[in-house]
Amino acid sequence: MNIKKIVASVIMVASLGATAEENLWVYTKATDTRPQGSWELKLSDVSRIGKGSGYYVFHDIRPEVEYGITDRLTVGVEAMYFVHDYMVQNDALAPMSDGYGNTDRHYSADFSGYELTLKYNVLSPYKDVFGLSFALGYENRTKYRLDGADILQDSYTATVFAQKNYLQDTLTFALNWKTEYEERTSPSDTRSDGTYEEEIAFDVSAGVSYRVKPKHFVGLEFRHQSDYLSPKVDGDYDDPSLRASSFKFPRIGLGTQHQNGNYVGPTYHYAEQNWWITAGVLFQIHGDGSHHAYNTHGRNYDEHEEVHLALIYGYEF
Repeated sequence: MNIKKIVASVIMVASLGATAEENLWVYTKATDTRPQGSWELKLSDVSRIGKGSGYYVFHDIRPEVEYGITDRLTVGVEAMYFVHDYMVQNDALAPMSDGYGNTDRHYSADFSGYELTLKYNVLSPYKDVFGLSFALGYENRTKYRLDGADILQDSYTATVFAQKNYLQDTLTFALNWKTEYEERTSPSDTRSDGTYEEEIAFDVSAGVSYRVKPKHFVGLEFRHQSDYLSPKVDGDYDDPSLRASSFKFPRIGLGTQHQNGNYVGPTYHYAEQNWWITAGVLFQIHGDGSHHAYNTHGRNYDEHEEVHLALIYGYEF
């Protein structure tokens, strides 16, 4: 390869703007892993807004550090900081309405847990027919994401990442399927009579992104999230007609779907050589669930929100 081709290749790579492990979307992730020995710091704030009653704002703030063990294997450590600010005016919106009343405002800001992940790349979208990666994760939470109440939750996740590039890698399609098993307990207090839940959740997201010019990417993202559970209260199921999810032998199985929500919205990504930023807004277009879930006008509001507004920053070193 002569010097002109080398220079042209360097310019082409630099002009693409996107590098390994950047977030082109809010929830969907590409199959890339970090280069061996490299680090990345990410800071994200996903604001979940609106419950169809009163007002509701939940900031899911997560600083994360990732490290490339090898070119194919990346490890990540993520902290969680939850900020809740709400005043719902519908008693059906439990647990947000429990213990506060329809005219009381709740505000809290707490360190809420951590997550550990391992991501392994099998196929590269730049060298193979398509990209393929797998991830395993463990998450520990001490605060409930809906209302900020005290909980003890352990979650185990498995995620499949698929990616396909077109038009000399300027057009990117990605699909993620995340399966999560949660075991959650809530202590007895003024807002809870003590609950135990085993939950299986599915989180399926898909995104398309196009590099409109060097460093600038616009995209569209879809996300589906659903939970399968039947809560126990004081050791008994609160509704015997619902099947309970469980991973404990011999009672292993998928329970009744409690709720589901579907979101669609635009994303924007800007990348420099060592840092990048992503913004996105997703709107709930449809939601449903069992008779225990709060569903109205084709939306679900006890587990889901009207809008998810996100800002993510990454710095590579």
